[in-house]
Amino acid sequence: MNKASPVLQAQGLCFRWPERLLFEGLSFDVPPGVSLISGEEHSGKTSLLRLLAGDIHPQSGTLVIRGNSLHEDPERYRQQVFRTDPRSESIDQISAATWFQSLPGRYPNFDPEALADLIQGFALDPHIEKPMYMLSAGSKRKVLLTAAFASGTPLTLIDQPFAALDAPSMRFLSELLQEAAEHPGRAWVLADYEAPVDVVLASVIGL
Repeated sequence: MNKASPVLQAQGLCFRWPERLLFEGLSFDVPPGVSLISGEEHSGKTSLLRLLAGDIHPQSGTLVIRGNSLHEDPERYRQQVFRTDPRSESIDQISAATWFQSLPGRYPNFDPEALADLIQGFALDPHIEKPMYMLSAGSKRKVLLTAAFASGTPLTLIDQPFAALDAPSMRFLSELLQEAAEHPGRAWVLADYEAPVDVVLASVIGL
């Protein structure tokens, strides 16, 4: 396990949907590297990612990224975390290129050089100018993954990272995650049913 200072600290999280309680008193730290939220269907993996991103708020508990509290300064907190929902239609009418151009204004450490390498690695050049609604599920996910790794955020959240990817993209993503596992300052949290192959995990959050 990684002994570095945690990127994210979650303390006493309680969250309830109207129909069911998901978490009560949930506490954990996320160190640099790659961590996994694991659990069965309907165990709350995606809901926990949404909580960590600040997209929804816990009924009680605290979330802090590098000293930035979601409760005390939500705007600053959200600048420290990257998450997108592959099922969302919010960017479907614009191209990947247009969306990429908007991201440095939202994420202060966005890396344009890394972006170019990621576009090449995921073979996105033929699709970069197409509206997102024209892309296949796999190509849209590759766009989201490209933005995630280029974002430069201390915390990056990815739900089922390998879903809908072709074999070359799965291999490229595995290489990216292996590199991410060694990163001294950034944390990636994956939500999935099982751990990615050949990636050393910094922590596991079991639901």
